[in-house]
Amino acid sequence: MRVGVMTRVFVRDGVEAVAEAIAGAGLTAVQLSLESAGLEPLPAQLDSAVCRRIREAFHARDLEISAVSGTFNAIDPDVDWRREAIRRVGALCARCADLGTRVVTLCTGTRNPDYMWRHHPDNNTPAAWEEMVVTMRALVEHAERHDVVLAFEPEVVNVVDTAARAAALIEEVASPRLRIVMDPANYFHPQMLPRMTEVLEEVFARVGPYVALAHAKDVRRAEGDREECVRPAAGTGVLDYGFYLRLLRAGGYDGGLIMHSLSEAEVPASKAYVERFLSAESR
Repeated sequence: MRVGVMTRVFVRDGVEAVAEAIAGAGLTAVQLSLESAGLEPLPAQLDSAVCRRIREAFHARDLEISAVSGTFNAIDPDVDWRREAIRRVGALCARCADLGTRVVTLCTGTRNPDYMWRHHPDNNTPAAWEEMVVTMRALVEHAERHDVVLAFEPEVVNVVDTAARAAALIEEVASPRLRIVMDPANYFHPQMLPRMTEVLEEVFARVGPYVALAHAKDVRRAEGDREECVRPAAGTGVLDYGFYLRLLRAGGYDGGLIMHSLSEAEVPASKAYVERFLSAESR
């Protein structure tokens, strides 16, 4: 596995400077955020020459572009924007070959009107599920046309909030183009933390075969009586990294392991932490 980072963690003036900083930190993979190249997060159009320049900025420094973000709220209440976002992801899929990646990351969405990463009780309604499936099916058509893989990320705050629902979505859409981003920190509520091994085993039993990208952050109980966990930098929580990486390897995953939810200043410590467990697993 190649330890990497989301490019937006390194804020620089120009994509070449971003790539240089990431390589200088000793990392070898990235999940590309197009903002790092001075573009919109999900651009209306993408120029082929611009995409090839982005690819070269990273590849010239031996940085694998493990995935590119195509994230938007899959059940956005603004139906016109949702339709436009689907079109824009299609345009992104069409440029993945120029960007040098075959994986586009997605979010399954939330009914929360203010923030895409915040829970809403209506996320669990049949209507939210049905709308999300319609969006995913439309996106899969783009993926099939352009020979790319779409990787959605299950999150406790989104429509797909459990491994069981992730497996159900993959089964319902029934396309090999739809896979997941594995980030085990996303599955935990505070009361689940004492059952760490059991939860991780269940997650991998259900969706382990469908991993297209792996993330590296951590999880811990929040202060006070909050019902959600804190998800900080890898090495600053209680996630069992040794067990997580063993499960990843057992499933045959050997792609990018992308750190996020951290500042640039936290990168060296988190990198060392993750690499320590990777080294132990390789022995």
